[in-house]
Amino acid sequence: METENKSQPAYFRFMKYKWYYFGLSLLVLIPGIISLAFFRLQLSIDFTGGTLLEIQTAKPVQTALFRNVAQKQHLQLSTAQSSSDNTFLLRFKPLTQAQNIQYQKDLASSVGRVTEKSFQTVGPVVGAELTRNALLAVAVASLFIILYISWSFGSIPKPYSAWKFGASAVIALLHDVFVVVGLFSIFGHLYHVEVDSLFVTALLTVIGFSVHDTIVVFDRVRENLPKMPRATFEQVVDFSLTETLARSLNTSLTVILTLAALLMFGGDTIRWFVAALLIGIVSGTYSSIFNAAPILVLWETKKRT
Repeated sequence: METENKSQPAYFRFMKYKWYYFGLSLLVLIPGIISLAFFRLQLSIDFTGGTLLEIQTAKPVQTALFRNVAQKQHLQLSTAQSSSDNTFLLRFKPLTQAQNIQYQKDLASSVGRVTEKSFQTVGPVVGAELTRNALLAVAVASLFIILYISWSFGSIPKPYSAWKFGASAVIALLHDVFVVVGLFSIFGHLYHVEVDSLFVTALLTVIGFSVHDTIVVFDRVRENLPKMPRATFEQVVDFSLTETLARSLNTSLTVILTLAALLMFGGDTIRWFVAALLIGIVSGTYSSIFNAAPILVLWETKKRT
């Protein structure tokens, strides 16, 4: 802990260890990037096209049975999700009507009466559109974040640049996106976890949370710059982080505890959606403090060294 002067409260020298923070981020990012390069993501039928079959069985059934019956017929069953009243939503790679009828016959021989509630095919055109929209949403969100922070931080004293605050926030949120995407590539390879439209929703939510946390830190930096005219930019950032650290951790902890409870008790339907949110919130909390701020410090101090 250090002080700027006798009247200045103590602060922790976060920026002294900035290269360690970057190193930890790389340790998390590199396995995911390697997995993306070799295995990519396991895409659901939302992206690739396929068949949704909703059925109701006469008695409770373990979801593993649906996969076993599909394997005997050499069908590709992506996911099997249960709901109330012994109703199940099965996601296949594209099925013909004949394959659907035969699958239900084989299933009925094991579980008794099977009632078809819906049978629909989603074409690959829908999947391509979702992919484009997802990438476009991230790009547009990043652009508007830079513009918004540049505008709202317009009063920041010279020689500091408001747009660099925005760009640093975007770099940090992209870090969080790559953490989530990389880990889900690993999950897909090891556990056959597929990403769907809910995964895109989780990513956009993570982006919003990450930026919110970063803005809190950056706004305190902006407030402290005119109050600490004799301090270096690095000292101002260290002091600002010390002031906001408890608030950031407490806010994130309440969200993390809620998501952890949902992950344990929320059921199969939303399990991986919640997992994506949980990973992203943890990463966003880390990156707001230990990535966004150090990036800004390096950027702002490099031109004066």
